[in-house]
Amino acid sequence: MKTRKTLLAIVGAVLAGLLVTLPASQIPAAQAAAKPYIPLISKGFQHQFWQAVKQGAEKAAKDFNVTITFEGPESESQVDKQIEMLQAALDKKPSAIGLAALDSKAVIPLLERARALKIPVIGFDSGVDSDIPLTTAATNNVAAASLAADKMAALIGGAGEIAVIVHDQTSRTGIDRRDGFVNRIKAKYPKITIVAVQYGGGDQLKSTDLAKAIIQGHPNIKGFFGANEGSAIGVLNGVVELKRTGKIVVVGYDSGQQQMDAIRKGVMAGAITQNPVGIGYKCVEAAVKALKGEKLPKNTDTGFFWYDKTNIDSPQIAPLLYK
Repeated sequence: MKTRKTLLAIVGAVLAGLLVTLPASQIPAAQAAAKPYIPLISKGFQHQFWQAVKQGAEKAAKDFNVTITFEGPESESQVDKQIEMLQAALDKKPSAIGLAALDSKAVIPLLERARALKIPVIGFDSGVDSDIPLTTAATNNVAAASLAADKMAALIGGAGEIAVIVHDQTSRTGIDRRDGFVNRIKAKYPKITIVAVQYGGGDQLKSTDLAKAIIQGHPNIKGFFGANEGSAIGVLNGVVELKRTGKIVVVGYDSGQQQMDAIRKGVMAGAITQNPVGIGYKCVEAAVKALKGEKLPKNTDTGFFWYDKTNIDSPQIAPLLYK
């Protein structure tokens, strides 16, 4: 019996020594292997929209027991910065990755690297010109902008000069919102003339300057479409600064606090709201499904709605607006 106790003590001491000498770096690695890591690279952080997307992604991470990070460049014009972030994320060999591309073509070489590494790619908000993303959780931006065009036409009586300010001409959202709006006007409203399509990088100050220049060059202009939060607020500021409130119809896209205040006051006619929380949630959910080998649809439509002062506080619209 004494010999057996001695043997057990020796074995216990050896095992204890192994546990003590196990490299600490191996413990987090084991934990990481048990909990998938999914970085999300967004288009920016300067708009409330992205904070709402992040909120949805974090909820999904908790629901599906995965670890996420959420980052983006300071400005939606910083394509190179976003590419650096995507490169850094891939270097960490994540389980999957989510991307809202600022430039739908520039990121493709890195997406090809992700495919070679067998890292599933999920698009969110803005897709890319590639079949590498397994799905893209996004608004149908063409359809949403077409609805904005119909609303604009009704608000200005189906005739007159209007202009469009878009955040960019490289991302899928910029292209689709521009084309959705412009093509619907051209196809359905022959008495409406689009006098300018300009790009403000989603920056309020730049968009304000563009709007003022257009108004000064076209004094009879009747309406503006701002294709994202920064563009819409820039247009609104330009109209207010030139004292054209009530004379120029402003239609926006997205639903930050400034737009909601302007719509409640009647200085902005209305806007398209997306479902940003839903976009973030569906992105992470799709990544989890991809890791399980489930088949995904090419596009995951997260929906959109028109809102104005008549329905902004309704049960249907209020949960989709963000502050």
